[in-house]
Amino acid sequence: MPWRSGPAPCRRRLWRSVRATADERARTLPGDERIPRAIDTLTHGVTIRRSPRDVWPWLVQMGAGSRGGWYSYDWLDNGRQPSTGRIVPELQHPSIGTVFPALPGATEGFTLLAIEHERVLTLGWMALDGTPEVTWTFVLEEVAPGVTRLLVRVRGGPGYRFHGLPRLLTRLVVHAVHFMMQRRQLLGIRRRAESTPPDTLMPAHCSPTADENAA
Repeated sequence: MPWRSGPAPCRRRLWRSVRATADERARTLPGDERIPRAIDTLTHGVTIRRSPRDVWPWLVQMGAGSRGGWYSYDWLDNGRQPSTGRIVPELQHPSIGTVFPALPGATEGFTLLAIEHERVLTLGWMALDGTPEVTWTFVLEEVAPGVTRLLVRVRGGPGYRFHGLPRLLTRLVVHAVHFMMQRRQLLGIRRRAESTPPDTLMPAHCSPTADENAA
């Protein structure tokens, strides 16, 4: 049928746009050590025509409600409030332990576990004993002058169950839901970063020191 000739290649392009390479999926990334025996690991990536310095501000201001949003489907994870399209200066220097709320008004969310300025941001969903049930790491790599590869890795701990589902169903559901939300987020970050003039986001003297980045 003629109408079927266009959408399929389009869908494949959309999927490939956030697909990690085999090498990227196999690599050890920062944050992996926090869940040594993960029940699953999901890795995605997107290439952004901006330097890590220009992408970084969008990552550190993530979070629902009073933060910048998750850049995904706002009707699902940001109370229908649009994720911001600008850099918010007061959100640029989160410290270890900062909570990025999962939903507007929520006290639960992803806790900042590690930060390496303009390179690594590791978030964790914490269990009652203070250990991460899930880690969510964002890694920026400059693959060419002014071109960044943003890698995102999620790892689930042995005890993690999505809304109490058995392990097998947890893996199946998380694969589908995570891909949908993660793809939207990565493309949202790329669009925002590439539509902002390069090297005009943060003055160099505002960068945190290396000592502040230690986890």
